Amino acid sequence: TNPGFVVRITQAGLDYAHQQGVAVLEKELAHLKLPDISGDFRIRHVGKVQYEISSLDLRSFHLPYSRISLVPSVGLQVSISNAFAELDGNWRVKLYFIRDHGSFDLEVENVYIKIDLKLGSDTSGKPTIDTSACSTHISKVQVHFSGRFGWLYNLFYDAVEYRFRKILESKVCETVASSVRNDLQPYVRTLPVTARIDAMAGIDYSLVAPPTATAQSLDVGLKGEFFSLAHRSAVPFPPLPLALPPDHDRMVYFGASSYFLNTAGFAYHAAGALVFEITDSMIPKDVGFHLTTTTFSAFVPQLEQLYPDMLMKVKLSTPSAPFLNIGPEGLSLRPVVDVQAYVILPNSSLAPLFLLSVTGNVSAVINVKSGHIVGSFNMGSSSASLLSAPQVRMLQSIMNMLASSTLLPHLNARLEEGFPLPLPDRIQLSNILVQFHQVSGGSTQPWPE
Repeated sequence: TNPGFVVRITQAGLDYAHQQGVAVLEKELAHLKLPDISGDFRIRHVGKVQYEISSLDLRSFHLPYSRISLVPSVGLQVSISNAFAELDGNWRVKLYFIRDHGSFDLEVENVYIKIDLKLGSDTSGKPTIDTSACSTHISKVQVHFSGRFGWLYNLFYDAVEYRFRKILESKVCETVASSVRNDLQPYVRTLPVTARIDAMAGIDYSLVAPPTATAQSLDVGLKGEFFSLAHRSAVPFPPLPLALPPDHDRMVYFGASSYFLNTAGFAYHAAGALVFEITDSMIPKDVGFHLTTTTFSAFVPQLEQLYPDMLMKVKLSTPSAPFLNIGPEGLSLRPVVDVQAYVILPNSSLAPLFLLSVTGNVSAVINVKSGHIVGSFNMGSSSASLLSAPQVRMLQSIMNMLASSTLLPHLNARLEEGFPLPLPDRIQLSNILVQFHQVSGGSTQPWPE
């Protein structure tokens, strides 16, 4: 299926993540546990020499030069060059009646490591990452022995150097695989694939396909769908192809399509959240407007005769989920709202007065703050059928006052809390830019702004 939400990590974003990852790997390699080495070899005209290397202590392992590369259709590749390590330990040797022991220092230089990372997703839609290949090559190993018999060390120097080279090359890749499995994999899985927003709705951020590596970026397609917590049902409209603009100068891009935003209206409508009741006590005193039959008698004259100057209650509801459009100036919607008016009788019971179907013009602005999509609504003009022009103007004035004084503050307070972006743990965004684009046939064309 097409994603409703896309995340693009560019080379700049990968470089930053790579810096953090290599720092972790460097610490892991510095704690390598190396086994003791023992063996023997026969020297012509001399005899058999037995040796033992023990108490190996890796003092440091440095990764000064490394880079991460995108491998199209495969994943990521990390290349490390000119790495070096230092370690020390004890040695013991036996040749007939000659016995000697001491300590040694070992320097490993020109270490080259190449790591291939395979990206995928599991059945729950969470991302996965694993080591698909690893190779290590050590160009230079220098061993410095301390002891009395210099000629004796030279006899087993080559054997020790060879054994160390092979052990380190094997251990490095074991550590890489372990670090990816124990550090990187749990971290990428902190990406929330389901985000609970409030008591009514959540967002499904599960991956619709494994991440795709291109020559310039890593693209991740997410479902990007709001849903009702009480009753999740299929969205009655499909997500259209979503492509991001060809920009790559920032670390990360988030693409939220109109599908993503419109599933929010569908989810809240299904949850019964788009029903609002307004009474006169909810209207601020400084508005200069009262919810009474006197006010509404301007376009329903009979009200003043039947219920003179009595308090009213208005129930606003949407017969269907509002549909939002993305345009050059931002977001807009024309919701159809049923306005059911009641008069509050002396015994506190309600008597229905009239039902109007009103079409409103609402604009919205969005931004990103503290890892959340935030926004606000602004009320425009309204229209209603079966009313004369003067009645429509009066209704528009009344609806605007009702909306601006009661409904919009309620909605905007909720929008100010925002909806979480799909971010792994400990990620904070900065230098944020919000743009609007028109998508046609899977390609993006900027609005002529």
